[in-house]
Amino acid sequence: MTFNPAILTDNWREILDGMLLTILIWVAGTVLGLVIGLVVAIVQLFTNRWVAAPLTFYVALMRGTPFLIQLFVIYYGGPFFGLDLTPLVAGMAGLALYGGAYFSEIFRAGFLSVPVGQIEAARIMGISRLSIVRHVQLPQMLVIILPALANMTVLLSKETAVLSVITVNELTSVIQSIGSTTFAFAETLLFLALVYWAFLEIVTAAARRLEKRVGRFMLRTQG
Repeated sequence: MTFNPAILTDNWREILDGMLLTILIWVAGTVLGLVIGLVVAIVQLFTNRWVAAPLTFYVALMRGTPFLIQLFVIYYGGPFFGLDLTPLVAGMAGLALYGGAYFSEIFRAGFLSVPVGQIEAARIMGISRLSIVRHVQLPQMLVIILPALANMTVLLSKETAVLSVITVNELTSVIQSIGSTTFAFAETLLFLALVYWAFLEIVTAAARRLEKRVGRFMLRTQG
């Protein structure tokens, strides 16, 4: 057998479609995960323990079980509870729920990192609890947790490869299909690894650039 890169160019259209679908799943899963994480963190911190208890269980369950098992439960177990999802929707929902649990812990740590003295001072000035969250806690803690949010976002991009097990036709699934039909496993799998590596490098560089911009903005506003 010989190394034949032409296998990739011959199937460029399928590969491009797989890439675009992977990016779509990653963006949708990350955005939904951020929303879920922020809501869960706010409910856990600013409501009573009985309201927060189910969300605390959700976070513990998602962090304590493999992402692969969670996908199986959502996609294959869903119909037993009247939840019949397509592979794509199940994949996005799984990625969002998985990411949301980790994002919530990052947001929670960020809220707790704001000095209590500033919150008490805002209360004495008669500022409402919601305004304190929006104008005092959120701006400060976002700067602190930005690196952790970026790391989790990068992690979610790698987890998109797992969605191939529930037949989502993303990049890994497309590459596996091409490798199986042409027996060009070396070419296809090496290409897949390089694509994910390049993608993660781009995302990481963008996150670092954003961190620097936010840091400079905060220095200007504090000065």
